[in-house]
Amino acid sequence: MSIQKLETSVIIIGAGPAGAGTSFFLSKNHIPHIVIEKDIFPRDKVCGDACSGKTALVINRANPEWLDEILGDEHNFMPSWGITFVAPNGKSLDIPFSANRTKDTKAPGFTVPRLILDNFLFQKMPSPYCTIYQDAKVGMINNIAGKVSVSMTHNDTEYEITAPVLIGADGDKSIVRKKYLSENTAPKTYAVGLRGYYEGVTGLHNDNFIELHFLPEMLPGYLWIFPLPNGMANVGVGILSERIREKKINLREQMLAAIKNNPQIAPRFANARLADKIQGWGLPLAMQRQPLSGDNFMLTGDAACLVDPFSGEGIGNALYSGMLAAAAIKQAIDQNNYSASFLKEVYDDVVYKRLGDELKISATLQRLCKYPGLFNFVVNKASKSPLLRHTISSMFTDMDLRGQLSKPSFYFKILFNK
Repeated sequence: MSIQKLETSVIIIGAGPAGAGTSFFLSKNHIPHIVIEKDIFPRDKVCGDACSGKTALVINRANPEWLDEILGDEHNFMPSWGITFVAPNGKSLDIPFSANRTKDTKAPGFTVPRLILDNFLFQKMPSPYCTIYQDAKVGMINNIAGKVSVSMTHNDTEYEITAPVLIGADGDKSIVRKKYLSENTAPKTYAVGLRGYYEGVTGLHNDNFIELHFLPEMLPGYLWIFPLPNGMANVGVGILSERIREKKINLREQMLAAIKNNPQIAPRFANARLADKIQGWGLPLAMQRQPLSGDNFMLTGDAACLVDPFSGEGIGNALYSGMLAAAAIKQAIDQNNYSASFLKEVYDDVVYKRLGDELKISATLQRLCKYPGLFNFVVNKASKSPLLRHTISSMFTDMDLRGQLSKPSFYFKILFNK
């Protein structure tokens, strides 16, 4: 069998949000690239289905009309205006995302099944600069003469694709990461999530707040309930893998037990129905700084271990890292420099400059969740103090304020009402 040889400027493995985000901004810069995707779209991805303001920001930068399309399609995309925290003692705290909301304010976040979101993004990728191969299998990846060579099988045809740079956007089981950075993933940075789609869940917030229930038996993880369009809800749990091993937790049984027995949750599921099987996936958390690139390659999204340690959200960081990867590639092309040191400077350092403080704070908050008394204390105080509720609400858009949550002085001020 003859091998078809292709050359391009960039190879992207994976067409999820990380790959799509990279592709959008490469196309905006007129940079030719080939995207290799193992599945055929539309395809599902197990996820919590919640999209933060960061997701909206990147989509808006790629094309404002796309964000308008999303926010105008409430049949598929549900605008979300806030978050409800439920402390281990059962007390809840509603935190709006927009403290000064008006009728013209756009929803800062939204929920949408990943089947729909990923297909929406995928359909926006085609351009004169983007060639996509679906249902394609990647074989060998090699560095040869200052370039990356990727072998691929598609429709019974063998291809050898070469480019100066390879983007790993292929998720938590990334073959690109395994090839180049297999020694740089710590097991303690992983969490496991389970997701089930339910219909008929009652008691959802009128403004579609997403809910995080910090149940004592799940700390430092939580159970979530995220409203979706058409009367559906994404219900799931996320816990550190280390915790699961230590306590020998059966995560599916624990999730179903909470739905059946928790006094605050169970009544809301009295007439609910599981619409699909419960599925699980790995969450490579950004608990510590890790390499994101090397000679002729960069990692984005879950392949780069960029899932938020506190919220568990990965879509926004996947899109955002893809946008930054495209900007780094533009600089690499301009300088004709794809070395590890250069890519670290224009990509790794930029990612951690933009996201590093946020991820550090989230990692600290995740660790604080081990202390249910502290969580109960803050929620109890906030439920009685409009000023404190406003402060916590502002923390979701102001990272300097959010950083206060990790400082002992913050709790001292609450204790003494200062």
